[in-house]
Amino acid sequence: QRKKVEMQFAHLKRILRLGRLRLRGPRGAQDEFVLAAIAQNLRRLASFVARPPPAHATCIA
Repeated sequence: QRKKVEMQFAHLKRILRLGRLRLRGPRGAQDEFVLAAIAQNLRRLASFVARPPPAHATCIA
C-alpha cells in the first residue's frame, strides 16, 4: 500500500509539477494540494471510462 501512495506522490511532483507549492501559507498549500489530487483522480477516472468493455463474452448462434 505504501508503494501505491508513494507512486501517487511521485506523479503529483513530477507530472503535475507539484514539487514546489505556489500558494502561500498552510491553507494555500492545502488548497493547492487538494486541487492537484482532484485533477489526478479525474485523470484516473477518465482512463477507466475510456477502456473498452471486456471481450470475453462470445455469442454462439
